[in-house]
Amino acid sequence: MEIKIYQVDAFTDQLFAGNPAAVCPLEEWLPAAVMQNIAMENCLAETAFYVQEKEGLRIRWFTPTVEVDLCGHATLATAFVLFNHEGYQGDKIIFNSRSGPLTVTKSGDMLTLNFPVDTLKEVNSISELEEGLGVKSTKTFKGKTDFMLVFENEDQIINMSPDFKVIGKVDARGIIVTAKGNQVDFVSRFYGPQSGMDEDPVTGSAHTSLTPYWAKIMNKTELTARQLSKRQGELKCKLIGDRVEISGRARLYLVGKIFVDS
Repeated sequence: MEIKIYQVDAFTDQLFAGNPAAVCPLEEWLPAAVMQNIAMENCLAETAFYVQEKEGLRIRWFTPTVEVDLCGHATLATAFVLFNHEGYQGDKIIFNSRSGPLTVTKSGDMLTLNFPVDTLKEVNSISELEEGLGVKSTKTFKGKTDFMLVFENEDQIINMSPDFKVIGKVDARGIIVTAKGNQVDFVSRFYGPQSGMDEDPVTGSAHTSLTPYWAKIMNKTELTARQLSKRQGELKCKLIGDRVEISGRARLYLVGKIFVDS
């Protein structure tokens, strides 16, 4: 069986920056184990698969080790593929997913995700995170799948060098670290050793946690963000009630074929 594969750099307008995602259009769903093996073989933070069902387009996301409930950059990459390379007509896509309906709209080369906000609850500091990150946070929050830790300044985020074995012991999809930005409203990084990726370059879904927090702190609903991985990524975020709009660009890197046993 031949499966088309695209590789797209998301949340950037430059190649070799942002967050690379693989996108595989399918006529029908493959067994989950096969999709998981493809994601493992790709060795990217996320591989997205989509199928045109009777109810509409459905999307699923796999890290190298697990299927996840929500992924921003791979959804952006999938919409980019549909709009630019798979003949999709119109400027709005609605994906069905494990996290409900997800909308992506296109305006020029800017793509905007519309995702549900995360539910954050402030919790006591966690010893494994304090030890593994090597820097004491000012606040710790627990969302649906991630922990989010707030720090005093951008330099702490830039210079952070985690012990992934230690923070990987915490039961979560991943760890978001964030602080007020020097040139943007807020900065962040995302660590996910629990999900098969020590550091994710640009994490759209993390901004469903970050945006409502910083919107409240800064008393505004439109914010600029930068994820401070080595590849870095730029995002524009807007809080609209219980939804978050997350905007960015994407660049095509690769188109190819995967050959798997029928």
